Amino acid sequence: MKILKNKNKLINPDIKRIAFIGNYVPRMCGIATFTTDLSEAIAAEYPNTTCIALPINDIDGGYNYPARVRFELIEKDIESYHRASDFLNINNVDLVCLQFEYGIFGGKAGSHIIALLRELRMPVVTTLHTILKDPNPDQRLVLEKVAALSDRLVVMSERGVEFLQEVYNIPAEKIDMIHHGIPDVPFVDPSFHKDMFGVEGKIVLLSFGLLSQSKGIEYVISALPKILEKHPNVVYIVLGETHPHVKQNEGENYRLSLQWLAREKGVESQVIFYNRFVSIEELIQFIGAADIYITPYINEAQITSGTLAYTVGAGKAVISTPYWYAKEMLAEERGVLVPFKDPDALSEQVIRLLDDEKSRHAMRKRAYLFGREMIWSKAAQHYMESFQRARIERLHSTELPVSIVKALDARQGELPPLKLDHLLRMTDDTGMLQHSIFTIPNYEEGYCIDDNARALIVSILMEAIFDGEATKLASRYLAFILYAYNAENGHFRNFLGYQRKWLETIGSDDSHGRTIWALGTVLGKSKTPSFQSIAGRLFEQAIPAIINMTSPRAWAFALMGIQEYSQRFNGDSKASHIRLVLAERLLKLYQNNRTDDWRWFENSLTYCNAALSHALLICGSSIPNKEMTDAGLESLTWLAELQTSDSLGKHFVPIGSNGFYQKGADHARFDQQPVEAQTMVSACLEAFRQTGDERWRQEARRAFEWFLGRNDLNLSIYDPITGGCRDGLHPDRLNENQGAESTLAFLQAHLELKLTENTILSLEKEQK
Repeated sequence: MKILKNKNKLINPDIKRIAFIGNYVPRMCGIATFTTDLSEAIAAEYPNTTCIALPINDIDGGYNYPARVRFELIEKDIESYHRASDFLNINNVDLVCLQFEYGIFGGKAGSHIIALLRELRMPVVTTLHTILKDPNPDQRLVLEKVAALSDRLVVMSERGVEFLQEVYNIPAEKIDMIHHGIPDVPFVDPSFHKDMFGVEGKIVLLSFGLLSQSKGIEYVISALPKILEKHPNVVYIVLGETHPHVKQNEGENYRLSLQWLAREKGVESQVIFYNRFVSIEELIQFIGAADIYITPYINEAQITSGTLAYTVGAGKAVISTPYWYAKEMLAEERGVLVPFKDPDALSEQVIRLLDDEKSRHAMRKRAYLFGREMIWSKAAQHYMESFQRARIERLHSTELPVSIVKALDARQGELPPLKLDHLLRMTDDTGMLQHSIFTIPNYEEGYCIDDNARALIVSILMEAIFDGEATKLASRYLAFILYAYNAENGHFRNFLGYQRKWLETIGSDDSHGRTIWALGTVLGKSKTPSFQSIAGRLFEQAIPAIINMTSPRAWAFALMGIQEYSQRFNGDSKASHIRLVLAERLLKLYQNNRTDDWRWFENSLTYCNAALSHALLICGSSIPNKEMTDAGLESLTWLAELQTSDSLGKHFVPIGSNGFYQKGADHARFDQQPVEAQTMVSACLEAFRQTGDERWRQEARRAFEWFLGRNDLNLSIYDPITGGCRDGLHPDRLNENQGAESTLAFLQAHLELKLTENTILSLEKEQK
């Protein structure tokens, strides 16, 4: 299997859920059979992947579909297409595989499908079952829009590849040529199946498919008299119902005309009509019984044919008119071509093949061997390669549309309105719940002190904007922290079940450090005396434990808390001593690991990376210590360059959590987490405050705009409707859950930018 390489690392995407859009059995049409066979083949070949189907109904009440069908579209109802896109977006679908044919979707030339594609958030791979050489304006427009909204296009013939490039100007690198899938059947003698149909001892000619005038069956019937003169034991089987749409508009006129023609030509007893839409198992038996398969279509403009693919793959001797797909499939003596509408040429070739058994069997063998690459198991593998390619290209397509770049540039200095709806939804009488399912709080996951510490920081920052509401919220989060403190060991607990039972006696180092940060923020910024009293007591009791902790991020979080505390209580020698110890540890860590091409504290970058640089910056300023300041600026500069895309917009690209970044290896691009953008905003604003360099203010803004859509997928992680923030970016879509950490990361970054801008405006007014 081909695994593409993006600029960061080799990726083989795990596609867990695929949705197939197209007609589906028991609807009687070739697209329905193809969609069903493809989804079943992929489900069989990749048992860990869930395949669901979304068929299009052309009749009231639809069809009695199998369990794989999860949502039904109504052909002419455009609202059902919008509902289908919503269904796909909320059901964790990794990829959509669309079967495109003009006639199965509503609107001009099937244009309704565009309404669905426009709203999808996952990659789309579209199989084109019709590609016209001379489309009318509506057909051209629809195919071009479908192509533009698809990540990859699959065609089933080389002629299809040519048409897409030459007629529709679609680049070759977007196109995959995958043969029409076929059943895996043995190479058998036709006599093996003939007794099943009462034709043992006969030579069987076969045509099958849904009947319509374009099939050209009349030309085979007209050729039969000459064939029977030479081979009187020939019978011609015509298998298939009249096409449902033809039957609806014209009834059985075409079939009746064929029966009358057979009677007129005197071959009525040699023509057998099976007026049924048969199962794949029965179809294989019919094909097996055929000595020669004939496709006498009268129109060259057919880019694919499932019937021809099936018979070639089964190793049948085939005679066909030279429509596009037949010319390709029957090349290199895999079959015989005869002119359109020419019964004499057709009878001549049938007689020739029946007379020359050696040539006929050699042709069969060539066809069968060619078809080995078309069996459904291999087609499924090729489709999965295309699906993976589509997901990787979504990952690799980091170029922001110019419209997004300009729109964000035009709003420099503007921030979206601060909305607290989701923060309030995630907060109950106990505190901040940890996770959500979409926008609904997930009680099963309970609470953690990490998120309540973050929430306390956010609520204290909000005091200047939402004074009354912020105070209520801060009271709740501070109460949670007070409850979490374990006086027996001097540590904070972290995880609390929804039943208000602690799940541990000691939380993580990081949660302890972040809680000290929150308490320090209360002490340095809060206007509420009771908050300061509680926070002061907890701060004093909890801070000694940080000395014995080994996590550099725990040190960094605690240093930020000490910095906030020192804004008001700079004379506290105990706090100053702990700050010096932790800051010197961080500096030593940096000095021991830094090289010219790796300017970092450790041999890997993981999570909340910018917090390490941030902590050294504030310590360098407050201790003071120039080495710390220089190390903080140097490491942050290196990190900022590392987390900048190569594309036009130069957008922020945080280190991905699926592997992070180990020194000497490629760094992970996904999943991208909101907390990384927040820590970068905070650190860059601190660098701006210390240096006055406008570059750092712009870096902070660039990191913040990641939330607003200036990112690898050009999708807004922030949800302006709820006021929440989605849980990050997967390689091809948003994580639609809006958990506490993500929402608080957005709010903290927003508030810090807002407060910085307010300070700048105040200074400018004073200078005036």
